[in-house]
Amino acid sequence: MPAGGYAWWYVDGVSDDGRHGITVIAFLGSVFSPYYAWSRDKDPIDHSAVNVVLYGRPKAWAMTERRRARVSRTATSLAIGPSALDWDGTVLTIRVDEVTSPLPSRLSGTIRVRPSGITPGPFTLDAEGRHRWWPLAPSSRIEVALDRPSLRWNGHAYFDTNDGDVALEDSFRSWTWSRSTLRHGAAILYDVLRRDGSRQDLSLRFDPDGTPRPIAPPLPAALPRTLWRLPRATRSDDGQARVLRRFEDAPFYSRSLLAARICGEAVEPVHEALDLDRFRNPLVRAMLPFRMPRDLP
Repeated sequence: MPAGGYAWWYVDGVSDDGRHGITVIAFLGSVFSPYYAWSRDKDPIDHSAVNVVLYGRPKAWAMTERRRARVSRTATSLAIGPSALDWDGTVLTIRVDEVTSPLPSRLSGTIRVRPSGITPGPFTLDAEGRHRWWPLAPSSRIEVALDRPSLRWNGHAYFDTNDGDVALEDSFRSWTWSRSTLRHGAAILYDVLRRDGSRQDLSLRFDPDGTPRPIAPPLPAALPRTLWRLPRATRSDDGQARVLRRFEDAPFYSRSLLAARICGEAVEPVHEALDLDRFRNPLVRAMLPFRMPRDLP
């Protein structure tokens, strides 16, 4: 990985009854880390973290940044601090053992992601080819078995990976993204505004085996601003969408559960909006250590 580069592996899941949600992101070169942004050598491995967030009841947030000595990798595994991800060819097993913030408590247990199929390969998000997005398994099942807090559920899930050679904010101004579970497969909408003003808008449907099929972009659908007044929007067949639940609300980022129509179906997309101009603001970066502590040497 080049200096200033990054890679992450992302999983989100929602329980079948809609009561619980989870996000797990394993970062090498933590793209939203103020410590990485402030560092001189821009060593991505020295700024690694596993972010685990629980939605519903109980709620929890954990993201402790680890140094290079706490990271180990093989072709099929990644360990960052006490947490680890392992891929056996059919199942991604995530073992988490983290401390929540800002109020410390243990967050530990096992998450298993079972893809129904793997997609062919990555998409390039910028004109220079410096940022890649691979929706590895848009149609997956997830099993959550946590010990602390005690929590068990099954649901639908999504699994992807991103990697890049330079910081996100160097290439992009903002994006909105959503993933929807369909009766057969999944749909992803990804609208990117690049730093130079050009756009990359992707509208994709994936069969259960991972085969991608471009679809006509649904109509733009307005969404209300977040509590931090972050603008956001999505797409829907009829140009209408509404927010069912607020998962995360930060000055530069939001994640929500929506109601919309995609590919002729009533769906509940997991949606995110990211404003990298806001993220570049020094005041916003100064706020982040309260949620993202860094390991001592």
